[in-house]
Amino acid sequence: MTEDADEARIRRALWGSLAAIGVAALLIAGGYVLMRPATVDERIVPAVSTGPAPWKAAADLPSIPFVDITTASGIDFTHENGAYGERLLPETMGGGVAFLDYDNDDDQDLLFVNSAAWPWHTSQGPAATSRLYRNIGDGTFEDVSERTGMDVSLYGMGVATGDYDRDGYVDVLITAVGANRLLHNVRGERFVDVTTTAGVAGDPNAWSTSAAFFDYDRDGDLDLFVANYVAWSREINAGVDYQLSGIGPAYGPPTDFAGTDSILYRNDDGRFVDVSLAAGIQVQNRTTGQPVGKGLAVMAIDVNADGWLDLAVANDTVRNFLFINETDGTFVESGIDLGFAFDNSGLATGAMGIDAAHYRNDSSLAIVIGNFANEMTSFYANSDSQSGFSDDAIVSGVGATSRRALTFGLVFTDLDLDGRLDLIAANGHVEPEINRVQSSQQYAQKPQVFWNCGQRCSRVFQPLVATGGLDQRLVGRGISAGDIDGDGDPDLVITSAGGRAVLLRNDQAQGHAWLQIDIESPIGPAIGTRVEVANSGTRQVQTVMPGRSYLSQVPLTLTFGLGPAGPDPVTVNVTWSDGAMERYSVAARMRHRLKRGAGAPIKP
Repeated sequence: MTEDADEARIRRALWGSLAAIGVAALLIAGGYVLMRPATVDERIVPAVSTGPAPWKAAADLPSIPFVDITTASGIDFTHENGAYGERLLPETMGGGVAFLDYDNDDDQDLLFVNSAAWPWHTSQGPAATSRLYRNIGDGTFEDVSERTGMDVSLYGMGVATGDYDRDGYVDVLITAVGANRLLHNVRGERFVDVTTTAGVAGDPNAWSTSAAFFDYDRDGDLDLFVANYVAWSREINAGVDYQLSGIGPAYGPPTDFAGTDSILYRNDDGRFVDVSLAAGIQVQNRTTGQPVGKGLAVMAIDVNADGWLDLAVANDTVRNFLFINETDGTFVESGIDLGFAFDNSGLATGAMGIDAAHYRNDSSLAIVIGNFANEMTSFYANSDSQSGFSDDAIVSGVGATSRRALTFGLVFTDLDLDGRLDLIAANGHVEPEINRVQSSQQYAQKPQVFWNCGQRCSRVFQPLVATGGLDQRLVGRGISAGDIDGDGDPDLVITSAGGRAVLLRNDQAQGHAWLQIDIESPIGPAIGTRVEVANSGTRQVQTVMPGRSYLSQVPLTLTFGLGPAGPDPVTVNVTWSDGAMERYSVAARMRHRLKRGAGAPIKP
């Protein structure tokens, strides 16, 4: 397939259905919300019901109540996007959030990335900063931003966590509009800016978004991938000059901003070397020679089960990338060949967040991508590691219900601990005035939960009606899941663009057993370790990979729901990041730290 053909598909995605809904006047006016794929005619995709299979009554769907404990827990973070009416594109993107145990006390702490007021605009009050909250141990938090040095001020976007220098403490990278920051964790007490010495600032004019630490060359230390979005500046934004008819200035889409190259850094003893070009992760349009990518999310995952981590990148309005690790330090971009580049209509989408899971508890894999309004969440599934992907958005049960929402972050986690991974999406539009020109859309939108029904249902994922803390409209962006109170089930945190973050406690009471796994290896990083849990005839597989969702990170601790499991020991097979394998036998309803060398060796 030629690059020109790719671009033709993109143009069809943006323009092909606009005339059908009679909004030509608004398009001529340059309205952002009507030029993006958001305006795809809703009749193009049939309204397929995603309700329960006929044999399963709606009453059989589980009750998973969430309680908004944001204020009670001590979280008081509000995102500052600097918006003052000029409609600058970065203001729409929000900031990320990370669950991390920065002080090694076995509790999940929370880090929120903040943006800032624009330097050329007069702002009121103190500068906005990122905020670090220490988990006291009972699900409440203490703001330790200032005393730990995490109160950094920049136009922040995303966060990546990982122990890049292998001193036993997790370090933090914050991406930004402008130079990025690497903050070294000093014994769980404070963070020191080592950006310059580590060599990861990036281009001071770049706009970086999501990032991930992972060991791509299996040399025992963490490398770093940083996704870059579009070529942007205030001057470029002004030149685009998007307007909504009858309203005025509007937030423009990325279509008229040039693409950029993301960056792959190789870790050489704590200093990072940009190997992007040599490693093959720069993708150019073969006609123009310009970068294709407009990256908003990245996930490192072993797509072909060869033991080496590959890279899936969600690109906004251009084709997605799937970089296959050639095991020699290079990657081959194979998104088109493997069916990952476009949606089920062969079109590029407004791709935002990303996650992946073995959602059927077998060898099949799904990579999901949250998309723009009136585009279904993409659900790229394969049957085994040797096959390509197909976008099974509709047949999975996710498609129809997700289509109207504008989805940014999404994450797989087992909310009710029944042994099957559910999917949760954070939603919210980018244009505050969207409802005035598109009545079906709202700026603030409710999160969505897709419960995994397993093989019993004709469609694996069943939408749950939001209740309690989830039943609120947010301008949702980043989302992460982690157990803040030690009761075994995953709680949720969601950030909002220009608004307050929310912390939602999971109060499900199904009585299911669970297991939590921490990985400890003196030889290689925990990140990239594959863990398989066998219990009651089922097999679950997860990989330690905090970099996922949108601009955000999940904990290093893995949580496995075991359903109504008995008291028998649970078998845990661990494939370490260098390919070595060990077997452990552990008790349920507990958190276990598995040390390398303490298990029974398994021959490959």
